[in-house]
Parts: sequence; structure tokens; C-alpha cells
Amino acid sequence: MADPRTLARGATLTHELEVRRSRFITWVRRADDEPAARALVTEARAAYPDARHHCSAFVVRVPGANLVERSSDDGEPAGTAGMPMLEVLRGSGLVDVAAVVTRYFGGVKLGTGGLVRAYSDAVREALAAAPVVVLERYGLWSVDLPHADAGRVEAELRGQGVTVHHVAYGTQVRLTLAAADGAALGSSLAALTGGAATVTEAGSTVVERPA
Repeated sequence: MADPRTLARGATLTHELEVRRSRFITWVRRADDEPAARALVTEARAAYPDARHHCSAFVVRVPGANLVERSSDDGEPAGTAGMPMLEVLRGSGLVDVAAVVTRYFGGVKLGTGGLVRAYSDAVREALAAAPVVVLERYGLWSVDLPHADAGRVEAELRGQGVTVHHVAYGTQVRLTLAAADGAALGSSLAALTGGAATVTEAGSTVVERPA
């Protein structure tokens, strides 16, 4: 599949919508697995314990398997809350994302169509300002540098847009760098160190880039 799109880590989107005196309070958050998605539901229930409905939907990836998609109407008429919320998440193209909509009934029945629209709009409007990132898998490369050169080389690499994944201090300074093109990284390091630096493969990692 193409590089997946999701929410920036640590971001919780909140939004409140009122429809005919009913309040729809939405939380949307990055969820890297099913337990994290369910934890958001638990958090919403704890925050609004007097609300009757905490409807939810989530889409998460499982390594080597299809997407896991779940939804819950939590007491609303079947198909009027969780599934419309899930459809909005699907339409957004985001993965590893969970949404909870807490409803306080306002005394006026909205009907099946009204509930579907309200729950859909609640999630859609919450996502409107979402900080979306693209998850790209990059190679990891390590290089050992003298302490006298490490700070300068690290600053130069950061200035070139290279992601410094980790810095370890010992007899020398070991920089672990994330890069899509190891050959280009090696060339940059050679230029910065007069050919003294040797780059070694060190696995891979996922890097978040603004969408």
C-alpha cells in the first residue's frame, strides 16, 4: 500500500456540535493498536460518566493482516452512530485512528436520519483541522565520529533535513541516522568529514512527515 497517513502522535482532536439541543462531544486520537483505540473510549466514559451514549469507531493496522475496523452504537439505534462514524474515518484515508462521540440528549428526538448526519458531522468537523502525517519507512545508518567533529556534523546533517534518530556518547560519538537513500547519506558524510566517516547499516524505522 502507499505510505499510510495518520494523525501526528500525541494529538487529540476535540469538537462539540449541538443539534436540536443534543450535544455531541467528539474526541479523535492516534491509536496504533486496538487496545489504544479502546482506551480512548474508556477515557471518554470517565470524562462524561453521566452521558448515556459513548459511540465509537476506529481503524488500525495489524502487521501482516488487513485493517481492523470496529464501531459501536452504544445504545443508539443500530447503524445510526458507530457505522456512520467509521465511514467518515474510512473516507478520510487515515489509519491508526480512533473516534469517540459522547451524546447528551437534548429532549428532542432526531430520528434515524438525523442521528446519522449528526454523528457523521461530529467526526468530520473534528477532523477538519487534523495534523495529518505520512508514515515513511527509512533505512537506519550509523556513523562514529570524534567528539570534536560530532556536533558540527550533526548540525550540518540536520540542516540538510536528515533525521537524527539517536546519539550515543562513548569513546566516540555514534550518530544513528534515518535516510531514504543510504548512498546519498554516505556522500554527504564523506563531504563533511573529508572522507573519514564510514556509514554502517543499522536496520530501519518509521519516520513521520507532514502530509
